[in-house]
Amino acid sequence: MTATVPPAPSENPIPDPAGRVELPPGAVLTDARFVNDDLLPVPLARRRWTTYNFTALWVGMAHNIPSWLLASGLVALGMDWKQAVFTIALANVVVLAPMLLTGHAGPKYGIPFPVLARASFGLRGANLPAMIRAGVACAWFGIQTWIGGQGIFVLLGKLFGGWADASEVGGQPWTLWVCFVLFWALELAIIYRGMEALRRFENWAAPFVIVGALVLLVWVANKAGGLGPLLDQPSRLGWGADFWPVFFPSLMGMIAFWSTLSLNIPDFTRFGAGQRAQVWGQTLGLPTTMTLFALLSVFVTSGSQAVYGAAIWDPVELAAKTDNVFGLLFALVTVLVATISVNIAANVVSPAYDLANLAPRFITFRTGALITGVVGVVIMPWKLTETPELYIFTWLGLVGGLLGTVAGILIADYWIARRTRLDLTDLYTPGGRYWYTSGWNVHAVVAFAVGGVLAVGGSHSAPGKGPFPQDGLIPFLKPLADYGWAVGLAASLVVYVALTAGRRRV
Repeated sequence: MTATVPPAPSENPIPDPAGRVELPPGAVLTDARFVNDDLLPVPLARRRWTTYNFTALWVGMAHNIPSWLLASGLVALGMDWKQAVFTIALANVVVLAPMLLTGHAGPKYGIPFPVLARASFGLRGANLPAMIRAGVACAWFGIQTWIGGQGIFVLLGKLFGGWADASEVGGQPWTLWVCFVLFWALELAIIYRGMEALRRFENWAAPFVIVGALVLLVWVANKAGGLGPLLDQPSRLGWGADFWPVFFPSLMGMIAFWSTLSLNIPDFTRFGAGQRAQVWGQTLGLPTTMTLFALLSVFVTSGSQAVYGAAIWDPVELAAKTDNVFGLLFALVTVLVATISVNIAANVVSPAYDLANLAPRFITFRTGALITGVVGVVIMPWKLTETPELYIFTWLGLVGGLLGTVAGILIADYWIARRTRLDLTDLYTPGGRYWYTSGWNVHAVVAFAVGGVLAVGGSHSAPGKGPFPQDGLIPFLKPLADYGWAVGLAASLVVYVALTAGRRRV
């Protein structure tokens, strides 16, 4: 495949006044192993996402059912609502830092995550972090689609009745499978239209979902005559010795919830009008939205306890309590919009680019999206959400450790080794400065191996609560497992910097 870049105004890659760079005019990249139209830098004329676009993107992604349920998972582990909200807020402030650091390359060079990873891992080696990120995204896509399908199933069952009593297929009512498949198809239809369609969808989805959540709060508060007794419940852990062993792995789990995006955020920021847009958009959109959404879930759940005598953390289950047809339809549309908003942005865009990077000649962005949809179903990820221990400690903890390791290498290479300077042409050219050893940078692989082992080598599970040995995969690393994301990021960053110290890089 031959990809021709639209003309630029000079012979060499030059920054515009906002510091953005594009390829030289008439540049022709001929190696189909490393380039297709979806992987090329976005031309300056098409980098027009504003602060509002990035804020709306995060509002749309943060307002979803799994985000709502994060606080409930922490409360189930023994925290009170204040501890749960504090943990979620701190995690999102922490994860914002690598998000902004890796996101910088997007507006400046117009490149997606797998192309950025070529600078540190090599043109071929970039497939290692890309496939890790793609695998995680496929699992998340399945989780979100299953949860969205369940929401539709519950609300439609309330509207029409009898759905839950349908004959079972694979242990679930066939009507649930129908909702799941229809929801899956709707998501892929939207993303198949491309990134501009996603931007337009997020722009109106974000305020719509906020209104839906506030309507739910007003409704339950009105029925409760207040917010109920949940806000007065003390922590079962206190703030002493029992709290911290739960807090730190929970914090790493909450960080892992968005650590996926801390890698592939360039997939979105590459469309940014400048650094100011992505920095302010993400800062206004991520930590504030996640914290407010956690508070909202606590307040609504507290009201449900006052009304129904039990805390109902699932917003779909709570919305189904109403007998108002309009209210049910509004809740149904809100669930659809909220889940689609996060799933296509967070869990389809990245693997679509990552898979395209694996085989650009055969896989386009759209083909990658379709592959993601299929893999997300085949791996049956709904098993991952069966218990808070499995979901927060095992799944999110393991994922966070690996993704933190990759983030450490990207940040070390782009910010410390290269001081944000990249050669765009060589990112697509075998034999260039990012070719290293047959397309692999051994230093990055070593840093990934060291950071990955330290981050997840001590992974452990309580008896009957997960897949790992009670004493850890590598017993002497068990104490590090509760800090997997931080350990992986710090270790890989330090190792990579040490291995590349003194080497001049561009």
